[in-house]
Amino acid sequence: MDLYKLSNQFLDIIKSTKNLSSKTIIAYDSDLKDICKFLSNKQMHNDIVLDYIKHLFDERHLQESTITRKLIVLKMFFRFLYETGYIEYNYYQNYTFKVKKERKLPKTLSVDESAQLIQYLSNNIKTKTSTFSSWKAYRDLALIDLLISSGIRIEEASNISIEDIIFSEQTILIHGKGKKQRLIYISCNDTWNNLMLWIKVRSNQTNNTDKIFVNRFGNQISIHGIEYIYNSTKKACGINEHSTPHYLRHTFATNLLANGADLRSVQEILGHSSVTTTEIYTEVTINRKKQILLKYNYRNNI
Repeated sequence: MDLYKLSNQFLDIIKSTKNLSSKTIIAYDSDLKDICKFLSNKQMHNDIVLDYIKHLFDERHLQESTITRKLIVLKMFFRFLYETGYIEYNYYQNYTFKVKKERKLPKTLSVDESAQLIQYLSNNIKTKTSTFSSWKAYRDLALIDLLISSGIRIEEASNISIEDIIFSEQTILIHGKGKKQRLIYISCNDTWNNLMLWIKVRSNQTNNTDKIFVNRFGNQISIHGIEYIYNSTKKACGINEHSTPHYLRHTFATNLLANGADLRSVQEILGHSSVTTTEIYTEVTINRKKQILLKYNYRNNI
């Protein structure tokens, strides 16, 4: 039994049957290779699943979230092997695992840091002289400003097409996780104007896609391309060196709640399937309020 070959077949099946992001597919592929490496040196037996878990915890000391994902992949892979007749027994079926994960608070940028990003990119346009550098400056400003102003995921930004923009309503149709769509209103006129300027500049070159954000070759920009743009910009601005583009989403959500938005509305705007996911942002806003009150409440000194 060639486990690696079978794992590729299994990966092809879940690619076509499940609406998974490219990042998840890459992670699953890595997990399958890891599982095959472990299983290829073992004899199948009733406790093979427990052996793998001990290996992940005791020998490799992986994070709980990583172990949880690997167990999900292992469970699906064993079911596939059993249902296709490659193994006579599903070694996972009698187990139910619940790995307790640490609940980490979302990491955010300060409002000043977000403003620095926009200010730097706005000034960048004025200093560019070549056609390409100017083209890139307009794109980067529109992209980063949209992430700041809407809280959309970078993959969602990458997938925006011309036809997704409702120009008369200053609104964008977002294609989210699980093939769920939602409408995002761009409330900041500056953000909308930056996007419109970019679309105008974008039309001056030949593009191979109808996606709004493209690379220098006229192809859809990838999530890695967006990460590169953000990382280059944050270094130039001198803001939090550990931040990622996802910090912008966290910052957006946290400030909505801090400014009085209700939880249900924030859930819908972010495209969360459950309000439980959104609730974690309330803890961030509470902590921030505590810090402000401890520092500035005059009653503390009476």
